[in-house]
Amino acid sequence: MGAGRRMGVGAGRLYAAVAARGFRRYATYRTATVAGVFTNTVFGVILVYTYLALWGARPHLGGYDPAQAVTYVWLGQAFLAALALGGGGVEDELMERIRTGDVAIDLYRPVDLQLWWLAADVGRTLFQLVGRGVVPFAFGALFFPVSLPADPLTWLAFLGAVSLAMLVGFGIRFLVALSAFWLLDGMGVQQMAWLAGIFCSGMLLPLNVFPGTLGEVVRMLPWSSLLQAPADVLLGHADPLETYAFQGAWAVVLLAAGRLVQAVATRRVVVQGG
Repeated sequence: MGAGRRMGVGAGRLYAAVAARGFRRYATYRTATVAGVFTNTVFGVILVYTYLALWGARPHLGGYDPAQAVTYVWLGQAFLAALALGGGGVEDELMERIRTGDVAIDLYRPVDLQLWWLAADVGRTLFQLVGRGVVPFAFGALFFPVSLPADPLTWLAFLGAVSLAMLVGFGIRFLVALSAFWLLDGMGVQQMAWLAGIFCSGMLLPLNVFPGTLGEVVRMLPWSSLLQAPADVLLGHADPLETYAFQGAWAVVLLAAGRLVQAVATRRVVVQGG
């Protein structure tokens, strides 16, 4: 029991080191980070004025008032790179390693493939939240009317929803990356996932705005866990526990599916490798 506990602590330290390395790695891309902050801020301003015009014509569209709609815009800009809604996560590197065969080296490591890449993606996500997310969000809060909660518990609940969004996002992108085991080039699947991520997460418009059956369907898909769910927790439009249950269920399903596909893909590598 003591040995097992020491192994668990050692594994935890290893994955923490992988996450820290991922954070430091993305921190070296300073020019790209500055360019990303600028792009997110400019695009956020364009979206804000678009939303204000739309909410000016329909003041309570989707159950939001104009200030809440503006807040939603800046949350989206803060999450765009962090949750890799338009690509740019660790799945790019994993797909390349699968394509070149270097993933065989990863499989020989005395670590779990899924947990290794999850840890790396956590480090990337944390940097992108700090490096590319804080400045656009702060800019929006300073220069536009926003609706931010005064209750610290709401902010804590929001951080919990963001953490689960990270797991769901990774679960989706890990499955996309594993498709490269069967495809010569997984770029097509990756681009389809990007389009689904932008549309179904609510990046273009809040999912609450979508009418009828379409709105019901997109709110039940896993991508709604990435932006819509945390935003509604922050804006007071969703119960945190119900939101956690929804996000947690999708995280379990996606990570379990990734584990299953990984096992099948590993057998494929062994068969092909002899």
